[in-house]
Amino acid sequence: MYLKVKRLLDIVLSLIGLIVLSPIFLLLIISIKLETPGPVLFKQKRVGIHKSHFHILKFRTMRIDTPKDTPTHLLKDPEQYITKVGKFLRKTSLDELPQILNIFIGQMSIIGPRPALWNQYDLIEERDKYGANDIPPGLTGWAQIKGRDELPIDEKSMLDGEYVEKMSLWMDTKCFFGTILSIVKSDGVLEGGTGTITKEETASSKETVTK
Repeated sequence: MYLKVKRLLDIVLSLIGLIVLSPIFLLLIISIKLETPGPVLFKQKRVGIHKSHFHILKFRTMRIDTPKDTPTHLLKDPEQYITKVGKFLRKTSLDELPQILNIFIGQMSIIGPRPALWNQYDLIEERDKYGANDIPPGLTGWAQIKGRDELPIDEKSMLDGEYVEKMSLWMDTKCFFGTILSIVKSDGVLEGGTGTITKEETASSKETVTK
């Protein structure tokens, strides 16, 4: 029952977000285009509800000559590829804003497990144990406010399962405000490094530029 309420909230809040944040969208689009040539957005193939696939949207944070399909931490000097605007977008998580469109059209929810890349088989398999693949993925979630990039796959999947078990308006509210606090503090963000996470961080650090 709550999933229907959740979807209605997603539609209303994402529409409001698109309208209210449109000046910020415009400012970021102009900033990206002025600094480097190339598309404003890039897409990544991700896993949605019931393990269906969709393309997640993000603001481009790297130059178009960045080696494709190469994890950030495996680049010889990742800093040389990340743009100045991109560095700011990553630190503040503003590069995730275009996912409001994914939410509005129903591919994602505001709160839920972060969508895995299509080839993160270990993460997908681990989430199956907790039913975390059977709900819409989210812009942010319970695991994101409990460690983000620092969490190993098994622990992250367990937290995703905890969210599924306790999913409610109150849980979503805690995740929402907890995310704001995490962004302000930059908790759990490991730019260009591996931290304590292994395979998932390797895959999720990819940025595929689409022209």
